[in-house]
Amino acid sequence: MNKNTVKHLLHFIEHVALVLILIATIVAIGQELMVMIDNKHVRLSDLLLLFIYLEVIAMIGIYYEEHRLPVRYPIYIAMVALARYIILDSKELSWQGLMGIGATILLLAIAVLIHRYGHVKFPYVSKEE
Repeated sequence: MNKNTVKHLLHFIEHVALVLILIATIVAIGQELMVMIDNKHVRLSDLLLLFIYLEVIAMIGIYYEEHRLPVRYPIYIAMVALARYIILDSKELSWQGLMGIGATILLLAIAVLIHRYGHVKFPYVSKEE
């Protein structure tokens, strides 16, 4: 196998995997909507879960448009997931656990700020440039 064939094969596998992730995410959104309809109640944790799904779809869209996987989106997903965890399990969490999760969210937010600052101060140079 030559180098170009391997490269095309990897891109094909990448695209198949992304389509499967997209389909699974759309199915998960449908399942979550069905649960909300069955419960006849929408909770904040349900909405945050839908936002997580939307972030996954946005990551896939950015990959297809720019052919790169954004670093910030998984951090955003982690922040929303931790906030959702606090909302769901806040009654069972000790104050130390709550502070730890809060500190983790703060560290992730700082990581996003550092990443954005670095991106603005030291922008990426594309292959065309």
